[in-house]
Amino acid sequence: MRVLVTGGAGFIGSQVVRSLERAGHEPVVLDVLLPRAHAAVPEPPGREFLRVDVRDADGVRTALRGIDAVCHQAAMVGLGKDFADAPAYVGCNDLGTAVLLSGMAEAGVRRLVLAGSMVVYGEGRYDCPRHGRVRPGPRRPEDLAAGRFEPPCPECGAALSPGLVGEDAPADPRNVYAVTKLAQEHLSAAWARSTGGSAVSLRYHNVYGPGMPRDTPYAGVASLFRSALARGEAPRVFEDGGQRRDFVHVRDVAAANVLALEADAPPGGTLTPYNTGSGDPHTVGEMAEALARAHGGPRPVTTGEFRLGDVRHVTADPSRLRRDLGWTPEVGFAAGMEEFARAGQRASAAVVG
Repeated sequence: MRVLVTGGAGFIGSQVVRSLERAGHEPVVLDVLLPRAHAAVPEPPGREFLRVDVRDADGVRTALRGIDAVCHQAAMVGLGKDFADAPAYVGCNDLGTAVLLSGMAEAGVRRLVLAGSMVVYGEGRYDCPRHGRVRPGPRRPEDLAAGRFEPPCPECGAALSPGLVGEDAPADPRNVYAVTKLAQEHLSAAWARSTGGSAVSLRYHNVYGPGMPRDTPYAGVASLFRSALARGEAPRVFEDGGQRRDFVHVRDVAAANVLALEADAPPGGTLTPYNTGSGDPHTVGEMAEALARAHGGPRPVTTGEFRLGDVRHVTADPSRLRRDLGWTPEVGFAAGMEEFARAGQRASAAVVG
């Protein structure tokens, strides 16, 4: 297939491009190479490259000529600094996706793989010993300031047990980035219904690995810890370090994208979501300790700080992806953190793609 990879020069997108090439496909890279996102990164050699902003309708229209499928990775990622970032997130993520889908509809391209995110779930799954499955609301600032980080049962206030979220769980985005990722899915579903196209959303968990951007408030927590260690500083772990996440290696995520493109297309007019995580949850504190040990740097410091947009636990069940597409992650937590601790990072980035 000839596959347009938006954001194909970014952290995840570049790995997708390599995986597509290894599988015998012809990737076409579309990336605007914003200086804040790709400092000192040259145009990718040896493959077709288009320096185009995904919000540029004319540029996207040109890029879609002769394309069989689109792998949409371009996005502004992370929680950001404050709500003043909202217009940038909506512009990059949602307007960009709308322009791309409009161009696909016009060009007759009917296959899409979208870089989704587990942030659409908000908090993960919780069970109360008395009330069974419950959905706690946003954590209160006064509780967080007092060090009460675990969300209580909304019915009785009892302690809850976190579990794995399935794709059919209700969406409950808790910050601007999460809202834009959910909007991308809704736009893609509307495009599929309108055109008879087929869309897959790979809901990424906490992706990490070589080439991850450094020294930016928009990067993932693994990147921030790795950057601190590179400076000889102790990683600063927010809350009490007990937040549960699923850290999945970038090469495994790239492999999932290729499988989604190669698999039999879902029924026309539909969007199928897939949780894309290792299935092996760890706490943020455990991840920081693993990175520090592998790097040989100072041990993490647990600060008690918090961010209101963060959720406590979110880990999802990837069994549908394994069952439907035959995907199996190959990089385990210990080996992946060892590699990442010693690997290089990209210069500062705010927008992946």
